[in-house]
Amino acid sequence: MLSAQPPQAPCAPAAVPERVRVAPADQWVSTTSGRFAPDGFSWMQAVCWSYLEDTYRRTRGHGPRKVGETTLRVAAELARLAPCRPGVDFLARVLKLSERTIQYHLAILRESGLLAYRSKGTRVSGEGGQASEFVWIIPRTFDAALHLVTRTCERLVRALTGIGDEGRALMKRLAKMAQKIMRRPRRSRRSGTRSSRTTRCTPMGGSSDGSSSAGGTSLPPESKLESGKRTSPTPKKSKGKVRRTLNQTGRRFQLARELIQQVNWLRGCSVARIAWVIRDVADAGFSAEEVQAWIHFRGEPTRVRRASGLLATLLNGAHRLLDTQEKRDLAVAQWHAAAEAARRHRIQSVRQRNERFDGDWQAPRSAAVQRMVAEAIAATDTPSTPGEALPDLAGPQDLTAEELQVMRQTAWAEFMHGDTSLVTSAVEVFGRDAAESMYGTALVQRVLRLSGHSTLMSLGRR
Repeated sequence: MLSAQPPQAPCAPAAVPERVRVAPADQWVSTTSGRFAPDGFSWMQAVCWSYLEDTYRRTRGHGPRKVGETTLRVAAELARLAPCRPGVDFLARVLKLSERTIQYHLAILRESGLLAYRSKGTRVSGEGGQASEFVWIIPRTFDAALHLVTRTCERLVRALTGIGDEGRALMKRLAKMAQKIMRRPRRSRRSGTRSSRTTRCTPMGGSSDGSSSAGGTSLPPESKLESGKRTSPTPKKSKGKVRRTLNQTGRRFQLARELIQQVNWLRGCSVARIAWVIRDVADAGFSAEEVQAWIHFRGEPTRVRRASGLLATLLNGAHRLLDTQEKRDLAVAQWHAAAEAARRHRIQSVRQRNERFDGDWQAPRSAAVQRMVAEAIAATDTPSTPGEALPDLAGPQDLTAEELQVMRQTAWAEFMHGDTSLVTSAVEVFGRDAAESMYGTALVQRVLRLSGHSTLMSLGRR
């Protein structure tokens, strides 16, 4: 829901755009000065503008110097993701680039003010890492250069309301450039290269290059043409390549490759050796996910000296115990549930640790120290007079417009970080109507919907 503030006129663009570098502290959703891009195509227009105007200023002494062709390729892949949560290994595999190159160009997009963190990736020992989630950001300099008119919203972003006549030509050019970059090239099935048109010849004429090829062509007899049959004497070859079905050995090697890629402590093992170790479960029809579920219930190893030998010990008897598909599906479901519970426990532990370090002062555990603190507080505590008491707050009518605006921005910022205590306490004390007047209808509905969902989850666990 937009606020009632009047639209802001666009700033006059400078002749040469000023080169910028966004500090790490301003590369987050709650601290960015730009506005959220409504879609990936609009964001790609801002990326193309940064590429054409060379607005990025590099401060480190290594890595790429500016927003270049490789940065546009990385941005085109990010523009296709919703939500934008790419992994470095995924981008390196898709774009055929090294992981260090991907990290360089992601840093360029963040420092240019085009990307902002929603959540930063984490590394968990024994379970791998989680990719960072980004938000497409359009910088203020882009709005000023294209004469875009924006106005303030309640969600800590600015909304686009119009564009000046001076920026229409540049916007059209950026749209064509972004559309060309985001268009995937067509690939040939056989050669793997872009398909190209070749000259074709007809029996009764010639080719497009002017050379006739009908001299040695044998035409069908007229008796076959009179009956309406148009079957060519030369059978056509099938265009599609039929994929062969894997035999028993191929199935073992395929499962071995999948396990080496997905299980951390199997990285670097020989595919042939792992295929021999998993021969029983592969012949029984196990998938890589079902093998990982069985390994999880046998116990995750903390120290691995010989991965193939450990895998053989863990898989001993698995094909006899999980002899049906129903049992294997149940094992996979329990494995996913345990992984989700572990993930929630890690998140709760991190939150408790942050609250413990960033929270208020806590009372000491020693009884003697507690008694000394209580005496010190009692000595400095003086009773206040009735005239000095703070006035009671009856509702939003006791607040000014500036105070309401500050409260709404603070509530939205805490909601983006997962804290809904401000809105829920206002609903409990003043009621839902007064809370909507204070914080806005959209925020109150989201908080109540989230609180109701959390309540159902807790009841379901009991």
